[in-house]
Amino acid sequence: MQVSATKSKAGNWKQYKRVLLPPIKDLHRLDVYEANGGYTALRAVLSEEWDEKKVTESVKASGLRGRGGAAFNTGLKWSFMPPVDDRPRYLCCNGDESEPGTFKDRQLMEYNPHLVFEGILIACYAMSITTCYLYIRGEYADWITHMERELAKAYAKGYVGKNILGSSFSTEIVIHKGAGAYICGEETSLMESLEGNRAYPRIKPPFPAQYGCWGHPTTINNVETLACVPLIVNRGSAWFSGIGAETLPGPVLYGISGHVNRPGVYEYPSGMLISDLINDVCRGMRNDKKLKAIVPGGSSTPPLRADQIEGVCMDADSLRDVGSMMGTAGLLVMDEDTDMVKWLRRVSHFYFHESCGQCTPCREGTGWMERIVAKIDHGEGNMRDIDLLYDLCRGMEGRTVCALADAAAWPVRYTLDRFREDFESKCRPSVVAVPETVTA
Repeated sequence: MQVSATKSKAGNWKQYKRVLLPPIKDLHRLDVYEANGGYTALRAVLSEEWDEKKVTESVKASGLRGRGGAAFNTGLKWSFMPPVDDRPRYLCCNGDESEPGTFKDRQLMEYNPHLVFEGILIACYAMSITTCYLYIRGEYADWITHMERELAKAYAKGYVGKNILGSSFSTEIVIHKGAGAYICGEETSLMESLEGNRAYPRIKPPFPAQYGCWGHPTTINNVETLACVPLIVNRGSAWFSGIGAETLPGPVLYGISGHVNRPGVYEYPSGMLISDLINDVCRGMRNDKKLKAIVPGGSSTPPLRADQIEGVCMDADSLRDVGSMMGTAGLLVMDEDTDMVKWLRRVSHFYFHESCGQCTPCREGTGWMERIVAKIDHGEGNMRDIDLLYDLCRGMEGRTVCALADAAAWPVRYTLDRFREDFESKCRPSVVAVPETVTA
């Protein structure tokens, strides 16, 4: 378990200085961003001191891992792009954050949009890409307008477009309004949506780096992931890898919601103790209630009981050891009065509503999950319904094209495992018919 190593590197979190969302007034404005060192990383990589390979190797050495949930090494992902040939190459910046409990990318887009653009441009340079599609959740109408306005300013100053900053490097950034569906956040569904198709996930392989948008090489990265790239260029890989958890280094935007006194998005090192985030950062539980449960990384990650989080840090290894995941670092905090059956009913309804319907186990399984949980919530269920929910989980996990079925099954499985008493208290005893005794 990596808890001790993580503690030693995130222990001075109270002295941490924000770099993704620094406390600078009007940082979203291009002139303010430039006055605070904005686009210096882009200028650096376009100089003779850097080349495409050096950028990729620096990002790889930093240990930056995807902040969209999968936590894959970003530099390694970039290296999967094939050698340059006559085909177009694309970057997709995934801003379709639709996971319940996740709301950190919109903070970056609102308060530091040019950091996102700069990260996109550096990634395009590293992979010799000439077009990036910034795919933003369709419900984020205000954020889309805001990003379009700031992107126009970046174009006007020569940071985006042809021969950027007088160099031979050219790239375009296209902001695309999402299709209003959770499934569009899955990388292959996102590409299908971009192409104007119904957002059905693709079977892999082939992977996007070999066959992506319109059949051409494509890399997909999360908004927060790309926002870290200019920081790595400016401050160095060693600086980045020295922040927070060794297995998932760097700053993290923690989106904390639920029954705490001060919910919000907070930037701190990775590897923060969950107890520090709740008790110190968020000023404790609302109304002095006791903690009952926490979902550490968005609704698809397995919930944890209060007695499971002691000494547990927000890093991949520590959370895996207690049976959960880091996900998007969107923490949902629930107090002692929370009815876990009602909570699971809402989560199950979400995944049923958002299933694209391509795969039978997901299309049918999510609907049955919602109906059975609702039946238990109404007090009409029995103990056999709990066993039936487990059977549904087994029939869904790992049996579909994408991971939405897994995302729907994990909250059910682990909520039943860890909060079974909430379900049993609402269930009637199973009645087994006893045959009558036949007398001679």
